[in-house]
Parts: sequence; C-alpha cells; structure tokens
Amino acid sequence: MYIAIEGVIGVGKTTLARLLQSRFDAELQLEVFEENPFLADFYGDRERYAFQTQIFFLLSRYHQQGSYGPDVLDKGKNLITDYTFAKDALFASINISGDELEMYYRVHDALGEKVPTPDLVIYLQASTPVLMQRIAMRDRSYERNMEASYIETLNEAYDRFFEKHQPGRAVLKVETDHINIVTNQEHLKLIEERIRQALQMVPYQSELPLSISEDNQV
Repeated sequence: MYIAIEGVIGVGKTTLARLLQSRFDAELQLEVFEENPFLADFYGDRERYAFQTQIFFLLSRYHQQGSYGPDVLDKGKNLITDYTFAKDALFASINISGDELEMYYRVHDALGEKVPTPDLVIYLQASTPVLMQRIAMRDRSYERNMEASYIETLNEAYDRFFEKHQPGRAVLKVETDHINIVTNQEHLKLIEERIRQALQMVPYQSELPLSISEDNQV
C-alpha cells in the first residue's frame, strides 16, 4: 500500500505523514527540500531562479521516489510520503514558461515512467489566510518573503489539478481549516478512518462521511 499526501505549502503534509506512519505500520519518505540551493533565492526573485529551482527539485524527487519507494513496495511494506512526483510539474507550470517549460516537461515525463503511482492520494486543503498563518508560525527563514498572492495561485492550481479526470487512482480530499491533528486525536482518528474506508482496509466504519473521488489520480 502506497499513500501520498499532497497540498499547498504549509497545509500540514509532513505532520500528517509522521502521525499516520505508526497507525499504518508504514515506511516514511519525506520530501527533502532544504537541500535545494536555489530555494531562498527563488522566493526572493521567482522569475530569475524558477528554472534552476524546478530542475533541482525534479531530479531530487526522482532520486528519492525512483529508488527508495520501489524498494519498499517490492518488499511488501506500506509506504507513506508527504509529496507526489506529479506535484513538481504543477509547480513548474506556474513558475516557468516557454522553451524552459517544454524542456522541463520532456525530462519530467521521461523520469515519471520509473516512479510508482500511489494507491491513494490525500489532498489536504486550506484557505490562503490559514496557510499564511501556518507558514508564519513555523517561521522558516526562506519562507519569510512568501507572498499571499503566490499561495493563492498555488491553491487555485492544486484545485484545478485534482478536478481533472485522471482515471485509475483515488483521491481523498480533507478540509483542514478547522481541524488540528496535533492537539485533537479525534480529528486524526477521523482521517485515519476515512483512509481505511477509501482503501477498503479493516477495521473501518462505513458510515463515516467521506469526500473521495475514485476516478482521480496524480
């Protein structure tokens, strides 16, 4: 079983991945983004540093998911990640254009053939004001110049991405504006039950409310 968690910057992907690891007896693969040497410059001048930033992320994510992920799954173990390989193309479509974007897509498509596809993607959603609050609270130095307009653009892009008809995989959408999985165990338990229901894993409570699209994939 392979579960991937997706959503805009600051929505809580890594926190949820860590909390779900023991509940599903899974290996954990977290995105390594701090190593990108262009990231701080990108947030200061997105147009100038976008291509370098995206190519670095693309190769880094491919290295992570193209080797570790298949090895875990081939051994019959469960895997939880706090990102998908597909998300990189979403960011690229926002940040780069023209010949650079075309070149990027060619590389992305070639590498993507070797990356496993999740059995379930959990799409965490939050409003832009809430995301800005969470970003400010965690106070990462390279995010201090983050603009609300950029987060809003990402929010809209993610919504469009998950509205597309991409048959074959399931997407579980979870609104997070009014939940706190760190301080409220009931909120975390509800998400766990919804995951089990989506994957038809036992035990789960079939009467739980569930917002899931079975014909989406990332």
